[in-house]
Amino acid sequence: MLRPEQMSKLSVTGSKRVMGSVVETVHGLNLLHVSEYNGSWEGFEQGNPEAEAEWASEKLVTVRSVESMLGVTDDDAEGRRIVTDDAIEEQFPEIRDEANSLDDRRDELRDELRAVEERIDGVQPFVDLGFDLDLLSGYDNLEVAVGESDAGEVERALLDNDDVNQFDIETSDDGPFAVFVYPSKHAEEGVLEEALVGTGFNTYEVPEFDGAPESYLRELESERQQLRSEMDEAADDIDRLRHQHAEFLLAAEEKLSVDVQKAEAPLSFATTENAFIAEGWIPTDEYTAFKSALTDELGDSVDVEEVERASFKSDGDTHHEAVADGGRTAPPSASTDGGTAIGSDDPPVIQDNNGFVQPFEVLVRAVSRPKYNEFDPTALVFLTFPAFFGFMIGDLGYGLLYSAIGGFLYTNYDSDGIKSMGGVTLSAGLFTMLFGVLYGEIFGLHILGDMLFNGNPPLHKGLQPAYSHWATAWVLISAIAALVHLNLAYLIGFAEELEFHGLKAAVLEKGSFMLGMNGLWIFIFSRVGADTKPEFIFTAFASGEEAAFNLGFTGFSEIVGYLGLAMFLVGFAMLFLVGIGEVIEVFDMLVNVLSYARLSAVLLAKAGMAFVVNLLFFGVWVDEKGAWHYGLEGMPNAEAVAALGPGETLSYHGEEVTDLMFGGLYHGDAASLILGIVILILGHLLVLALGVTSAGLQSVRLEYYEFFSKFYDGGGRAYEPFGYERVHSNDE
Repeated sequence: MLRPEQMSKLSVTGSKRVMGSVVETVHGLNLLHVSEYNGSWEGFEQGNPEAEAEWASEKLVTVRSVESMLGVTDDDAEGRRIVTDDAIEEQFPEIRDEANSLDDRRDELRDELRAVEERIDGVQPFVDLGFDLDLLSGYDNLEVAVGESDAGEVERALLDNDDVNQFDIETSDDGPFAVFVYPSKHAEEGVLEEALVGTGFNTYEVPEFDGAPESYLRELESERQQLRSEMDEAADDIDRLRHQHAEFLLAAEEKLSVDVQKAEAPLSFATTENAFIAEGWIPTDEYTAFKSALTDELGDSVDVEEVERASFKSDGDTHHEAVADGGRTAPPSASTDGGTAIGSDDPPVIQDNNGFVQPFEVLVRAVSRPKYNEFDPTALVFLTFPAFFGFMIGDLGYGLLYSAIGGFLYTNYDSDGIKSMGGVTLSAGLFTMLFGVLYGEIFGLHILGDMLFNGNPPLHKGLQPAYSHWATAWVLISAIAALVHLNLAYLIGFAEELEFHGLKAAVLEKGSFMLGMNGLWIFIFSRVGADTKPEFIFTAFASGEEAAFNLGFTGFSEIVGYLGLAMFLVGFAMLFLVGIGEVIEVFDMLVNVLSYARLSAVLLAKAGMAFVVNLLFFGVWVDEKGAWHYGLEGMPNAEAVAALGPGETLSYHGEEVTDLMFGGLYHGDAASLILGIVILILGHLLVLALGVTSAGLQSVRLEYYEFFSKFYDGGGRAYEPFGYERVHSNDE
């Protein structure tokens, strides 16, 4: 689970006369991740595609173009069918021509509709103005302009212009206005246009229409309706064509895709005039079955060898072991200077995770796919990400909703990405429910704790003053979680360094940080300088009322503290042996752990938001111990509580009330109740959504930045076997 599936590199050698049969068989097995020939062998050349490759490629492009025109999707076909080359030659041209015709018609109608809508927009200002359109143009000695600007500024510009003999400005209520200018006798053409320069006048083009603009607008709207109707008809025709031929088109696309794959396969082979060599990676467990299938099909005409078996050795890289049954590093005609026929390439990665863990691969791949020679952190993310998320939200009600959303995504979508996110959300929801039970909360209300634990659940979030010591305890718990999480990361990094670079590099690169970080925090949790340290360090796990967890721990002894300090100093000194640039990283031993305090911060923030929502709806009153109580069954008399003097209390449901925080909309009139219900629903939906953007993102950050950075690089290649999983077509 922490390592990918082991891969073996195979060599398939044979005569060119059986190359086509080899391609057919290998493609059908869908197991070999083919390696590209790098051209490094003397006497070997890159293979040529089969003769039908060009025809199949051209047809494939055209089929996909038609599918795009018609909007064909995988859901448009329910079954499989056999499609032959003859069927494609005979049936497809007619489908293509009709699709092109309908698509062209749709484009023409779309262009015409766009032009009509532009004319409608252009005539609207003239409707507002109220002038017949033929009165706004066609004069010999009168210049007219229609537009928008500051009418007063336009008037001043015309008054100041000596070439203007007379003018008139006709305004409308909605903004546009018309300007009529009679130029002076000796003025040149364009007096009005020149006068309007600098006034910010936005000119509207006068439509070519004789009569009222309202009539023109009605004509245009009628034309628009007609075009929309024709577009609907064209869309119906396209839908008809899609439903009629979608199954054929999808099957043809799949068939042609397979043909192109097979026909272009020799481009990855090393070939001579009479022979070929193909190489690629395959899961080691599949080697025997793969070899048997080829041998059964082609007998002695083809030779299959396991050339290399990728494993992990301490040489700083993936190790390629020569195997006992072949181990050939070059063909007989090649120079034996190392390498295989195709060249040296890293094995592709198949992440080996079970069904519960697999959805979390989406979080790992968001950074990068793991390399073949490094640990796959998916299983560790599966164990920690939901726990972080659930701890921060910790509510049975929210957990049920998250689980329902995750289950819906996982079961109702075929997309691997959406299904994976559904699985992650479902897991996060389950942990949110678990912590919600331990906190005794459902949608921020404590009724679950009252029902299951008689009002005293195992855990408290620390929001209420009566349990404020829990808030500081969670800061320490966050630090302890950080130490566990980071030590795990450093241990993995230590193992990788040990495997790849030896003991010295492992001790200096990773051991120094482990020693220094743990030593520093042992010192922080010790009694050394206790008077200068926060008191909650020594009370959170002690005993008594101020202890969240009664463990009797009041800090490590001074001897242990000084031992921790010595560990820190040794770890710090070891950084100098790694390199002077590493010394500044000593601060990570402190700040990386403190970064996990975000767990407790988000916990209190989400609890506070839910509390405010419930406060506004139910109201809250305070008892003599400082505990808060929601007004689920009613509220103390507000006037009586307000009249209480210092030290006085009001008996209510067996409790002594000292203060009324808020009366609650639930206890008001009908209008208050309706407003309260809206606030209650929207408020909790907001908390639910912000849980993703706060708890979710903070959990992801801890995984990516704090955890992965200690051992994970990524950059692995996906395993893409030569083959095709048919969905819409059957093999001929």
